[in-house]
This record gives sequence, C-alpha cells and structure tokens, in this order.
Amino acid sequence: MKLSNSYFFTLRENVSDEDSLSSNYLVRSGLISKIGSGIYTFLPLGLKTLNKINNIIREEMNKAGAEEILMPALIPIDYYEKSGRINGFGQDMFRLNDRFNRSYALGPTHEELFAHIAKLKIKSYKDMPFSLYQFQSKYRDEMRPRYGLIRVREFLMKDAYSFDKDEDGLDISYQKMFKAYQNIFNRIGLNYKVVKAATGTMGGSLSEEFQAITDIGEDTIVSCTKCNYAANLEVATTAYEENNEEELKCELVETPNKKSINDICEFLKVEPTKTVKTLIYQIDDKYYALLVRGDREVNEDKVLNLLNAKNISLASSEKVKEITNANIGYAGPINLNIPIIIDNEVLLMKNFVVGANIIDYHYKNANLKDFKYELVGDISTVMKGDICPNCGNLLEFSKGIEIGNLFKLGTKYSESLNLKYLDEQNQLKPVVMGSYGIGCARIMAAVAEQNMTDKGIKWPLNIAPIEILIIPVNMKDDKQKDYALSLYNKLMELKCDVAIDDRDERAGVKFNDADLIGAPIKIIVGKKLEENCVEIEYDNNTNLVNTDNVLEFINNIL
Repeated sequence: MKLSNSYFFTLRENVSDEDSLSSNYLVRSGLISKIGSGIYTFLPLGLKTLNKINNIIREEMNKAGAEEILMPALIPIDYYEKSGRINGFGQDMFRLNDRFNRSYALGPTHEELFAHIAKLKIKSYKDMPFSLYQFQSKYRDEMRPRYGLIRVREFLMKDAYSFDKDEDGLDISYQKMFKAYQNIFNRIGLNYKVVKAATGTMGGSLSEEFQAITDIGEDTIVSCTKCNYAANLEVATTAYEENNEEELKCELVETPNKKSINDICEFLKVEPTKTVKTLIYQIDDKYYALLVRGDREVNEDKVLNLLNAKNISLASSEKVKEITNANIGYAGPINLNIPIIIDNEVLLMKNFVVGANIIDYHYKNANLKDFKYELVGDISTVMKGDICPNCGNLLEFSKGIEIGNLFKLGTKYSESLNLKYLDEQNQLKPVVMGSYGIGCARIMAAVAEQNMTDKGIKWPLNIAPIEILIIPVNMKDDKQKDYALSLYNKLMELKCDVAIDDRDERAGVKFNDADLIGAPIKIIVGKKLEENCVEIEYDNNTNLVNTDNVLEFINNIL
C-alpha cells in the first residue's frame, strides 16, 4: 500500500475518552475508532491485524480437527429459555422484538445453538467425537465499558464446542483444544498464564483461563513463586497451619462501641488472626451466617459454588438486627438460629474472638464446640502473605486480561436441550460437551498493552498492521523516490506485506508515524543512498545494508 493514496491517518495527541495508554495508541495510530461507548470500528490497518490474529487461530483450530461454521448473531429467545440461562444474563443481554412481536436476543454466547446444530447429526455413539467452531460477534450490555477493546458491548469471539459420548472422550477433546490455545498464544508472542477459574453462568466441572499478564487487567491472578500453581482470585486457595493451642473457656467481655475488627483488636489486645467475623448473607431465598477469619473477606463466588446457588447479597442492617438481636458489628455464631457456614481456616482456629449478638459485647476464647455449624468449605479470598496449597511457598498477585477460556461443560446443555444419543447398549444418554472461547480483539489489545513504548506499539512481526515500511526521507529527491518505489514494487511481487510512506511530509512526521503504528521492519531510504546503502531497523537494531543485498536481508528476517 502507498500511504499517499490509502485510508491512513494518525493523531498527534491522546484522545480524552480512552482510559488506557494502549487504547490511546490504537486510536491514534488509526487502527480503530470509537463510535459509541464500548463500540468500535476496525479501520483498514486495525482490521489487517485482527485478520492476522484470526488466521493464526483458524490454522491451529483446524490442526486440532475442529471444523468452521457460521451461526447468526440474532437468536430467538426460546433457546436461552430452554437452557435456563436467560435469568443468568439478566440486563447484560440485548433483547428485541420483531414486527410480529416475537422475542430475540443479540447473542451473548452460542452454547444453545451449537447444541441444536449437533442434534442434527448425532443419533448414535458412532457419530462422535467431533468439534465445531466459528468467528462471530457477541453482544453484552456492559454497564461500564472500559480499556478500549478489553471491555466492550460488541466483540468478535472465536467459540468452539466439542461433542463426545463420555467424560473420557471429553478429556481428549479438551487437551487437544488446550494445546491449540498454547500454540496460538505462543505464536502471537503473548506473555500469559493458564489459571483455574470459576465456571460461572457457563456451568460445568472445570474452567481454565488463558490470562495475558498486564497491569490494566481486570482479573487478579494468584500464582506460586516456585511451582506452577495459578488461579483466578475468585477460586484461588491457600494452605492453613493447624493450631495446637489448648482450648480455653469461652468468656463474654464488654466491648463498648467497638464494631470493627481493628477496634476490637486494639481494645482486646489481640491480632486480627485471632478473630472470626460473622457476616449475614441472603443466598437465593435463605439467610446464612458466614464465618471467616477477621482479616479476610468472604469470597461470594466460592459461596455460590459451594451451595450451587444463583444469587448472593449481604443482608440489610434491619435484617441483621432481626436475626441477631444486635446491630451490625456484634453478630456471632453462638446461639444463632440460622444455618452457619464456616471457612476451612476457621475449622483449624482456637480461642478466637467472635461477636456475642449483644450490643457492646463479644466473646473471647471461643471455639468450635461453643456453637453448631452446618457446613465447612473454602469461602474466603486469598490475600498477601498466604502460601501455595501445593508446595507451601508464597503466593504472588498480578493482573491479567482474559484472552481465552476452556470449559468442561459436561451434560448441562445437552440435558436441558435434549441432545442425546444411543450408546452401545441402545440406551439413551446425554452428549458430553466442552466449550472453548477466544476474544480475538482482546488479543489485539493485550498485545498492544504488553508491547508499548513511549512512542507507540511494537507489534510482533506476524500480526503487525504493516510488516515492512519503506520510508523515503525526501520524496523531492528523485534518486530516493525512484529507489524506494522500485524496492516497494519488488517486495510487492514477492508478496510481502509492505507499505511505502510516499507522502509529501517532513522526515520527522514519517518517523513518528512509523513508531506509532509499530511497523517491525523499517527501511529508511535517505542520504546513505549516495553510498548505495539504506538503513534497516528491526528488533531494536539499525543495520546499514547495501542496496544489492536488501532483498536477501529482508528474506532472512521473514
């Protein structure tokens, strides 16, 4: 492409409505343009990069044996009603009615349709295994779109689904997709971690995420400093030390106007690790008391998973008073008449401080024998200083952008949507499914975030919007102009991804734009041409190359 007659422009200044440096660079370099909150146009150079990413994904999916299809984005609402997920999406789902008042959704995801399509083929166990995938837009009515392409209302996703007769088959399909994902992200050159995650509204027995490590990531990644343990904060666990203290007698003590953990610890001269806080929650249509160590937080995702529940919220202050006969800050498990769930860590604690359900009073030296509990589980959030559940070394925390996910869905959707097959004994069984998604534009944003400089984005060669950029420093110099155009034509004939900045602009403008758009290979045709040489910049090195050797030099790079 010749920049002089292409749809090419850059912006000199940051744009005010982008909240990250990488999204600013993507807009300023003319790759994308915002047309509304969380809604973007991919301009020619941006679409080139997106298509290169998609081609890498497509190649690896095909190698894994998956077949590509294309489904509609406009989906009858009945499919989500049959699977029971319509309430789970809530206000995130875009809905509309047609002229006959029939209800539709702009698809937030496509599990239901893939199950429907699989039903057309599957009659017997002999019809499996197989995998299907597509590239399709998804729509989510995000409350707060942010960080450019990372959190948007319309986004392109590659979603794939495997269909097997049993869990053993699913394990094989899952591992094929896992390996394909590793190949994809390795080829693109991303710094990523694979972490365990919550299954959420997708359901199933296992979820793993591929997280691109970056400071603006929305997810918190917990990983071990020594071994390969890694998990999303919502499911991360830690190991606890057993307490060998001798149990003391529980004692009611006055704590006038001491409600917070810090106030109680200071007043009673104890550490937060010797306290247990009781929090009253409404979970679905029932109230529970959740007990965690005083300096920890309840992990609501873990609680929902433990109880197989859908909704969770803290009880109102009025409800807390009704249940405990005391104000917030004095709730405790002793003589409490609602079900109590204790964290795994509390199970190992002794002689701790709890609320007394009496205003201005707490119990000290409380132990498990002093109250009844219904359930024990991992219901707290890991924190700084915690240790790895696998090897006992310290856990560390980082931020990540979720760029890919894998789910072992099992039979959740096949049972609700009647996707069944006849097994070897002629018995009807539900198909076992897996789901595998990649956020294509998110990859683009993650690469930009990980490869920023103070001048622009340094794109990896295989997904760059322009791989080779020829920069004739002075287009009014006939020798520079003629050589640059001749080299451009030769590289075009060799089917290289090449552009020439033949604009009548100052050299400084051209160099700044080249850095901003991030062309990995820059061929600078300037005064050195008098010595039959050009400068080739690649991989942080500047090479002086004889004009007779330029094509060979470029070929060696490519």
